[in-house]
Amino acid sequence: MIMTDVDIAIVGGGCAGMSAALSAYGHGIRNIVIFERNSYLGGVLKQCIHNGFGIHKFREDLTGTQYAAKLIDDIVKTDICIKTDTIVLNITEEKEIVAVSSKEGITGYRAKSIILAMGCRERSRGELMIPGSRPAGVLTAGVAQRYMNIEGYLVGKKVFILGSGDIGLIMARQFVLEGAEVVAIAEVMPYSGGLARNIVQCAEDFGIPIYYNTTVTGIVGKKRVEGVFISDVDENRKPVLSTERFVDCDTLMLSVGLIPENEIAFKAGIKLSEKTGGPIVDDMLQTDIDGIFSCGNCLHVHDLVDFVSIESEVAGKNSAMYILDKIKKDKKPLVIETNDGEGVSGTVPHRIDLNKGEEEVTLMFRPNSKFRSCTATARINDRIISSKKMPVAVPGEMCELKINKNDFGPFEKNDKLTVEIIP
Repeated sequence: MIMTDVDIAIVGGGCAGMSAALSAYGHGIRNIVIFERNSYLGGVLKQCIHNGFGIHKFREDLTGTQYAAKLIDDIVKTDICIKTDTIVLNITEEKEIVAVSSKEGITGYRAKSIILAMGCRERSRGELMIPGSRPAGVLTAGVAQRYMNIEGYLVGKKVFILGSGDIGLIMARQFVLEGAEVVAIAEVMPYSGGLARNIVQCAEDFGIPIYYNTTVTGIVGKKRVEGVFISDVDENRKPVLSTERFVDCDTLMLSVGLIPENEIAFKAGIKLSEKTGGPIVDDMLQTDIDGIFSCGNCLHVHDLVDFVSIESEVAGKNSAMYILDKIKKDKKPLVIETNDGEGVSGTVPHRIDLNKGEEEVTLMFRPNSKFRSCTATARINDRIISSKKMPVAVPGEMCELKINKNDFGPFEKNDKLTVEIIP
């Protein structure tokens, strides 16, 4: 196979991939290629016609399509190479890439640096193991969104929704606006997994009830969904069968979480985090393979696309610095790992090198429960190096805490930087 040499290869042409490419281009790298499996750039943003995007990044209230258009407009002003309708089959530790497309067949690329920006996918009915028949009318929120906003089909007239994630809440509102009835939303947790604003604007404002501590325990129907059985759950989230009742509906929509898309990373031998499902990275967003970076929803699932852009710009910059040899490679690594403490889940980055990268580091994490009037802290043993008071912290909204490497002071080899939430 003839190998094409490139400086930076980016896997994924959504928000993360485009933001990383523009950042690397802005830092002097010109030989950049983006691989995108769809026939267009923008990823899931192209089907998001609701607003709420861009407030942090562009200081504007945009729809997802408008947000994508801004990035695409900037991309086309450059000479960044775009490979749409192209699937990356494999990457190696030597940063070699094998891709396939209908136009070019199987092609090979040799990159100086690779940025992983594949996004995430939805959990399906099969992963939830919901019993019952397999009729038409069972679909995920993202699929429903695509059918309605891109293909122009109303997927149901009487809809029951499992899961109160942001996409599910937003689609509940859209169903009502399109003339359908949303019977209710069931949430297995005692709280919603969506942003507070979406709970209010998409459910409460439209009179859609949310049943907490509730799940779907059966699907009824032959050719089409005729209804579902729902049950309360106990403290271990197991159905209490004595509470089972039938709900009449013709559509079951699943909004039950997102999973980082990392099959390619796994095949390449990149270490993945059990908690986030994404690669284990340092504070430069570099994986455990030298020169391969990760960002966006394939690193950890974000609640706002603005934060995806901001994070991906960091990955793009550091990938450029890696190629330009501006990362301090001569200094011996001085690494401390991060650790989830009480009330915290999925801290990123997973390790911090005090001899490389920027002095200020942003730690991102999710609360594992609801907290009010709490404090987020980062400590080494019993020594707190950073803290921030928060009026409220919920699992549906990512938190961040800034730390400075100059505040670390001395630490032992096996010490960890622990992030926790103190009520």
